[in-house]
Amino acid sequence: MKNSSKSMTVAGIMSGTSADGIDVALVRISPPRPFGTSPRDVPRLRLLGHVALAYPAAVRKRVLQAMNAPEISVAELSQLHWRLGQLYADAVERALKKYPMRLDLIGCHGQTIYHQGTARRYLGGSVACTWQMGEASVLAARLGVSVVSDFRPADLAVGGQGAPLVPLLDYVAFHHAKRNRVLQNLGGIGNLTVIPANAAPEDVFAFDTGPANMVIDAIMTECFQKKYDARGATGERGRVLDSVVKECLELSFFQLSPPKSAGREEFGREFSARFLAQCRKHSHRDEDAVATATALTASSIGLAWKRYVHPKLVNAPTDYIVAGGGANNLTLMKMIHAELSPTGKISQHTSDDFGMPSSAKEAMAFALLAYQTWHGLPGNLPRATGAQRPAILGKITYA
Repeated sequence: MKNSSKSMTVAGIMSGTSADGIDVALVRISPPRPFGTSPRDVPRLRLLGHVALAYPAAVRKRVLQAMNAPEISVAELSQLHWRLGQLYADAVERALKKYPMRLDLIGCHGQTIYHQGTARRYLGGSVACTWQMGEASVLAARLGVSVVSDFRPADLAVGGQGAPLVPLLDYVAFHHAKRNRVLQNLGGIGNLTVIPANAAPEDVFAFDTGPANMVIDAIMTECFQKKYDARGATGERGRVLDSVVKECLELSFFQLSPPKSAGREEFGREFSARFLAQCRKHSHRDEDAVATATALTASSIGLAWKRYVHPKLVNAPTDYIVAGGGANNLTLMKMIHAELSPTGKISQHTSDDFGMPSSAKEAMAFALLAYQTWHGLPGNLPRATGAQRPAILGKITYA
């Protein structure tokens, strides 16, 4: 274990399943005092700066084509892997230009190209696998700073699904002695972390709820040539096709008990194309398809809440704290509130209300996970991923 008594400045880099760009969070991480004497002794975090950069259009197109592609050349995968490393280095340099400081470490999640959290038969064996692209050596060489990357495989190797990995940050930043905290991320995929009042880390559990923005964005792109539904305005004009939502919620993913994880393999372009076709059988208005995709996200969260979350909350006030791009979709937020409010009084917030910009949250998580790895400490929470034990995550590329 490396010296864990000093604070570190860590850059966390995140590219999500929406493949819209790169978030960099510059985070000062300080050890608890005394360090590591109790499971509840957790690092202290302070966000120093955050930048978000869109992928160049040609890069985003290639990333989306590579995701779950039936065929793609090895040469192009290799070139994309290295080009993403260059773009990550560009993003960190841009952040340091805006917020000048000396970095001690970089944590880079990379761009997920394929994620299969549960094992399937392959070549006579049973294989679970995941792949995040972006060459860490480029970052280390350009910035002169060591890099922790490729976080998910270590959790898969000990029986987990490699996701979700943000719950450690959720616990460190949001656990409370007297309030239940439920952290909901609304990126491409929706996932939530449940932290009962006065919970220890081993009491925390988390799982993916299904699509968040992924299907909405796909329909907005196909029907309106827009990347997303700004503030939920298109969905608000539409009519929810309840029969389509009901049919989708009967899919096997929504019937699985946690832990579970999802990605474009479940809710990507093939699912979105089928979903849009089904909506068009019932309505000629594409606004209705957007409204129905929005309702699918809200309804899947409501289903998960009623089955798996609400029964586990202790008798204490509950804060529902949202992060991710979906937090800006007012129609989605109204639908989610309507789903959760019948279960009792719930205070709805965004992570911004607690001083953590929602767009920086996942990048901050991978800064924290890099810090954990650097000090030889586990970064997964087994109740969240389904792992058999805690694991030190990631691979270190030395500068």
